[in-house]
Amino acid sequence: MNMSYNWETCSEEIRELVYHLLDKTKEIVAEKLVGFYLHGSLAMGGFNPKNSDIDILVVTADSISIETKRILAKLFLECSNNPFPVEVSFLNEAHLKDWDYPTPFDFHYSEQWRNRYEEETAFLKDMPKTDADLAAHITITNHRGIVIWGRAISEVFPIVPKTHYISSILSDFEDCVKNIVRDPVYCTLNLLRVYWYVKEGVISSKQEAGDWGLTVLPKEFNSTIQQVVAAYASEEQNPIVESTHLFRIRDYLKREVEELLRTEV
Repeated sequence: MNMSYNWETCSEEIRELVYHLLDKTKEIVAEKLVGFYLHGSLAMGGFNPKNSDIDILVVTADSISIETKRILAKLFLECSNNPFPVEVSFLNEAHLKDWDYPTPFDFHYSEQWRNRYEEETAFLKDMPKTDADLAAHITITNHRGIVIWGRAISEVFPIVPKTHYISSILSDFEDCVKNIVRDPVYCTLNLLRVYWYVKEGVISSKQEAGDWGLTVLPKEFNSTIQQVVAAYASEEQNPIVESTHLFRIRDYLKREVEELLRTEV
């Protein structure tokens, strides 16, 4: 059963959560709010309610206080995974005007950070100040993002230098090279997504990259790609994929990406 959606086709439950987070964010940051934006699979397509995050970027006019961050942490602890996981970053206009990489931010929440917020009272003060992933998130927002509230994307977000975007996605690429057996669906599709960008400059969702891979990669990889694409769009979270097949496609994509990057330099 295909369970892939985008913002236009998703359930009312997903929309209600997004609008609830928007309304609460408006209350918390008030007149500072510049815009509230969707990126990732819910914007591009391929959102699976069983395993996808709702990816959000929030931009404010200036930085937010530690007390505001505490209120935001409480909001996302309550709303994320209830029932859909949320990943959100808050940036202010100065972060975007004076571009730097890794990119500074004011506040971040994802399920990977849940325990830190729940257990470490000092975490808000000691949280990291920059995030290399934001170069990728902002690039995707520029190409495929959706304005839920606020100013147009082109008025708010800068064009991220290609070198910064590649650096950002290569970090995840390298993690997927190491972890493809542990997480075959995410890692295989993400390797394909990076390959497509490096090869043709296309910003794609994981689902789109999987479909593309079926048309351009050697036919020997088709059964593996078909297996992970089907699992990504279904309720099957951990398909049994032969590790030897995963290693072959991983090694092929790694070689191709490395060669393309060498010729580009």
